[in-house]
Amino acid sequence: MAVSPFTYVAHLLAVAAAVLILVWSIHFRGGLALNSTNKSLIFNVHPVMMLIGIIILGGEATMSYRALPGSRDARKRVHLMLHGVALVLGAVGIYAVFKYHKESNISNMYSLHSWVGLGTFCLYGIQWIMGFVTFFFPGASASTRQSMVPWHAIFGLFIYILAVGTAQLGFIEKLTFLQLYNKLGKYGSEALLVNFMALVVIFLGAAVVLSTVNFKTTRLESQKSIGL
Repeated sequence: MAVSPFTYVAHLLAVAAAVLILVWSIHFRGGLALNSTNKSLIFNVHPVMMLIGIIILGGEATMSYRALPGSRDARKRVHLMLHGVALVLGAVGIYAVFKYHKESNISNMYSLHSWVGLGTFCLYGIQWIMGFVTFFFPGASASTRQSMVPWHAIFGLFIYILAVGTAQLGFIEKLTFLQLYNKLGKYGSEALLVNFMALVVIFLGAAVVLSTVNFKTTRLESQKSIGL
Protein backbone atom coordinates (compact mmCIF):
# COMPACT_ATOMS: atom_id res chain seq x y z
CA MET A 1 0.00 0.00 0.00
CA ALA A 2 1.49 3.35 -1.08
CA VAL A 3 1.89 5.91 1.66
CA SER A 4 1.81 9.63 0.93
CA PRO A 5 5.04 11.55 1.67
CA PHE A 6 2.85 13.92 3.67
CA THR A 7 2.25 11.08 6.13
CA TYR A 8 5.95 10.93 7.01
CA VAL A 9 6.06 14.71 7.32
CA ALA A 10 3.07 14.57 9.66
CA HIS A 11 4.79 11.97 11.86
CA LEU A 12 7.89 14.17 12.20
CA LEU A 13 5.83 17.27 12.95
CA ALA A 14 3.78 15.34 15.52
CA VAL A 15 6.97 14.41 17.39
CA ALA A 16 8.17 18.02 17.20
CA ALA A 17 4.83 19.33 18.52
CA ALA A 18 4.86 16.86 21.43
CA VAL A 19 8.41 17.84 22.40
CA LEU A 20 7.63 21.56 22.20
CA ILE A 21 4.46 21.39 24.31
CA LEU A 22 6.29 19.38 26.98
CA VAL A 23 9.26 21.77 26.99
CA TRP A 24 6.90 24.73 27.31
CA SER A 25 4.79 23.19 30.08
CA ILE A 26 7.61 21.65 32.10
CA HIS A 27 10.64 23.89 31.50
CA PHE A 28 8.96 27.29 31.12
CA ARG A 29 5.68 26.82 33.02
CA GLY A 30 6.88 24.67 35.91
CA GLY A 31 5.32 21.26 35.28
CA LEU A 32 1.99 19.43 35.34
CA ALA A 33 -0.37 18.47 38.16
CA LEU A 34 -4.08 17.83 38.61
CA ASN A 35 -3.81 18.75 42.29
CA SER A 36 -1.51 21.55 43.41
CA THR A 37 -1.41 24.75 45.41
CA ASN A 38 0.20 26.25 42.32
CA LYS A 39 -2.89 26.47 40.12
CA SER A 40 -0.87 27.14 36.99
CA LEU A 41 0.34 23.54 37.12
CA ILE A 42 -3.28 22.39 36.87
CA PHE A 43 -3.82 24.57 33.82
CA ASN A 44 -0.70 23.15 32.16
CA VAL A 45 -2.42 19.77 31.92
CA HIS A 46 -4.94 21.32 29.52
CA PRO A 47 -2.72 22.26 26.55
CA VAL A 48 -0.62 19.09 26.90
CA MET A 49 -3.63 16.75 26.88
CA MET A 50 -5.46 18.61 24.12
CA LEU A 51 -2.44 18.82 21.82
CA ILE A 52 -1.17 15.27 22.36
CA GLY A 53 -4.71 13.88 22.38
CA ILE A 54 -6.90 15.62 19.83
CA ILE A 55 -4.24 17.08 17.53
CA ILE A 56 -1.44 14.49 17.55
CA LEU A 57 -3.25 11.20 18.24
CA GLY A 58 -6.29 12.47 16.35
CA GLY A 59 -4.08 13.13 13.35
CA GLU A 60 -2.42 9.73 13.62
CA ALA A 61 -5.86 8.11 13.83
CA THR A 62 -7.02 9.97 10.75
CA MET A 63 -4.02 8.82 8.74
CA SER A 64 -3.98 5.27 10.13
CA TYR A 65 -7.11 4.15 8.31
CA ARG A 66 -5.50 4.91 4.95
CA ALA A 67 -1.78 4.48 5.56
CA LEU A 68 -1.28 1.51 7.88
CA PRO A 69 -0.46 -1.92 6.42
CA GLY A 70 -2.70 -4.86 7.19
CA SER A 71 -6.32 -5.75 6.66
CA ARG A 72 -9.10 -3.22 6.48
CA ASP A 73 -10.62 -4.50 9.74
CA ALA A 74 -7.29 -4.11 11.53
CA ARG A 75 -6.91 -0.54 10.27
CA LYS A 76 -10.46 0.24 11.39
CA ARG A 77 -9.70 -1.02 14.88
CA VAL A 78 -6.52 1.05 15.13
CA HIS A 79 -8.43 4.06 13.79
CA LEU A 80 -11.15 3.61 16.41
CA MET A 81 -8.71 2.95 19.26
CA LEU A 82 -6.49 5.97 18.56
CA HIS A 83 -9.49 8.27 18.31
CA GLY A 84 -10.82 6.78 21.55
CA VAL A 85 -7.54 7.44 23.39
CA ALA A 86 -7.48 10.97 21.94
CA LEU A 87 -11.01 11.50 23.26
CA VAL A 88 -10.04 10.34 26.77
CA LEU A 89 -6.96 12.60 26.84
CA GLY A 90 -9.09 15.47 25.58
CA ALA A 91 -11.60 14.86 28.37
CA VAL A 92 -8.77 15.07 30.92
CA GLY A 93 -7.67 18.34 29.33
CA ILE A 94 -11.18 19.78 29.50
CA TYR A 95 -11.51 18.68 33.13
CA ALA A 96 -8.17 20.31 34.00
CA VAL A 97 -9.06 23.72 32.63
CA PHE A 98 -12.47 23.78 34.34
CA LYS A 99 -10.79 22.70 37.60
CA TYR A 100 -8.18 25.43 37.18
CA HIS A 101 -10.86 28.06 36.62
CA LYS A 102 -12.89 26.91 39.63
CA GLU A 103 -9.94 26.84 42.03
CA SER A 104 -8.61 30.17 40.71
CA ASN A 105 -12.02 31.91 40.78
CA ILE A 106 -11.96 32.51 37.03
CA SER A 107 -15.12 32.50 34.93
CA ASN A 108 -15.73 29.69 32.46
CA MET A 109 -16.61 29.90 28.78
CA TYR A 110 -15.86 33.60 28.30
CA SER A 111 -13.58 33.44 25.26
CA LEU A 112 -13.86 32.41 21.63
CA HIS A 113 -11.25 29.71 22.31
CA SER A 114 -13.46 28.13 24.97
CA TRP A 115 -16.61 28.32 22.84
CA VAL A 116 -15.03 26.82 19.74
CA GLY A 117 -12.97 24.39 21.79
CA LEU A 118 -15.84 22.85 23.73
CA GLY A 119 -17.95 22.70 20.58
CA THR A 120 -15.14 20.97 18.69
CA PHE A 121 -14.63 18.46 21.51
CA CYS A 122 -18.35 17.66 21.56
CA LEU A 123 -18.34 17.15 17.78
CA TYR A 124 -15.27 14.90 18.15
CA GLY A 125 -17.14 12.78 20.68
CA ILE A 126 -20.28 12.60 18.53
CA GLN A 127 -18.19 11.63 15.50
CA TRP A 128 -16.56 8.81 17.46
CA ILE A 129 -19.87 7.50 18.81
CA MET A 130 -21.50 7.63 15.37
CA GLY A 131 -18.52 5.81 13.84
CA PHE A 132 -18.63 3.14 16.54
CA VAL A 133 -22.38 2.58 16.21
CA THR A 134 -22.34 2.62 12.40
CA PHE A 135 -19.18 0.67 11.61
CA PHE A 136 -18.62 -1.51 14.70
CA PHE A 137 -21.50 -2.21 17.08
CA PRO A 138 -24.30 -2.82 16.51
CA GLY A 139 -23.30 -1.85 12.96
CA ALA A 140 -25.47 -0.50 10.19
CA SER A 141 -26.42 -2.31 7.00
CA ALA A 142 -23.81 -2.61 4.25
CA SER A 143 -25.56 -0.01 2.08
CA THR A 144 -25.82 2.43 4.98
CA ARG A 145 -22.15 1.98 5.88
CA GLN A 146 -21.15 2.54 2.26
CA SER A 147 -23.16 5.76 2.04
CA MET A 148 -21.83 6.95 5.41
CA VAL A 149 -18.12 6.49 4.61
CA PRO A 150 -17.59 9.74 2.63
CA TRP A 151 -19.60 11.77 5.15
CA HIS A 152 -17.69 10.24 8.05
CA ALA A 153 -14.40 11.14 6.34
CA ILE A 154 -15.49 14.69 5.46
CA PHE A 155 -16.79 15.50 8.94
CA GLY A 156 -13.70 13.90 10.48
CA LEU A 157 -11.40 16.21 8.54
CA PHE A 158 -13.65 19.20 9.26
CA ILE A 159 -13.50 18.50 13.02
CA TYR A 160 -9.74 18.02 12.86
CA ILE A 161 -9.29 21.36 11.10
CA LEU A 162 -11.50 22.97 13.76
CA ALA A 163 -9.27 21.44 16.43
CA VAL A 164 -6.13 22.89 14.82
CA GLY A 165 -7.81 26.29 14.61
CA THR A 166 -8.90 26.05 18.25
CA ALA A 167 -5.31 25.32 19.26
CA GLN A 168 -4.18 28.49 17.52
CA LEU A 169 -6.78 30.51 19.44
CA GLY A 170 -5.52 28.92 22.65
CA PHE A 171 -1.89 29.77 21.93
CA ILE A 172 -2.82 33.38 21.20
CA GLU A 173 -4.97 33.67 24.33
CA LYS A 174 -2.42 32.17 26.72
CA LEU A 175 0.51 34.11 25.26
CA THR A 176 -1.48 37.36 25.48
CA PHE A 177 -2.30 36.70 29.15
CA LEU A 178 1.33 35.91 29.94
CA GLN A 179 2.50 39.11 28.26
CA LEU A 180 -0.13 41.25 29.99
CA TYR A 181 -0.12 39.80 33.49
CA ASN A 182 3.20 37.95 33.83
CA LYS A 183 5.23 40.56 31.95
CA LEU A 184 6.49 37.93 29.53
CA GLY A 185 8.86 39.44 27.00
CA LYS A 186 7.40 39.67 23.52
CA TYR A 187 10.67 38.57 21.96
CA GLY A 188 11.87 36.27 24.72
CA SER A 189 12.64 32.58 24.32
CA GLU A 190 9.28 31.43 25.71
CA ALA A 191 7.26 33.67 23.39
CA LEU A 192 9.30 32.51 20.42
CA LEU A 193 8.81 28.87 21.43
CA VAL A 194 5.02 29.30 21.65
CA ASN A 195 4.86 31.01 18.27
CA PHE A 196 7.07 28.37 16.69
CA MET A 197 4.95 25.62 18.26
CA ALA A 198 1.81 27.21 16.82
CA LEU A 199 3.40 27.12 13.36
CA VAL A 200 4.37 23.47 13.80
CA VAL A 201 0.75 22.65 14.71
CA ILE A 202 -0.51 24.46 11.59
CA PHE A 203 1.91 22.53 9.37
CA LEU A 204 1.00 19.30 11.17
CA GLY A 205 -2.67 19.88 10.48
CA ALA A 206 -1.96 20.64 6.84
CA ALA A 207 0.20 17.51 6.49
CA VAL A 208 -2.53 15.30 8.01
CA VAL A 209 -5.18 16.69 5.67
CA LEU A 210 -2.93 16.50 2.61
CA SER A 211 -1.87 12.99 3.52
CA THR A 212 -5.47 11.81 3.66
CA VAL A 213 -6.67 13.66 0.56
CA ASN A 214 -3.54 12.77 -1.45
CA PHE A 215 -3.86 9.09 -0.67
CA LYS A 216 -7.54 9.00 -1.58
CA THR A 217 -6.77 10.65 -4.92
CA THR A 218 -3.89 8.26 -5.62
CA ARG A 219 -6.01 5.24 -4.77
CA LEU A 220 -8.85 6.34 -7.05
CA GLU A 221 -6.44 6.94 -9.91
CA SER A 222 -4.88 3.51 -9.37
CA GLN A 223 -8.27 1.83 -9.38
CA LYS A 224 -9.23 3.56 -12.62
CA SER A 225 -5.95 2.58 -14.23
CA ILE A 226 -6.65 -1.14 -13.60
CA GLY A 227 -10.28 -0.91 -14.58
CA LEU A 228 -11.92 -1.10 -11.11
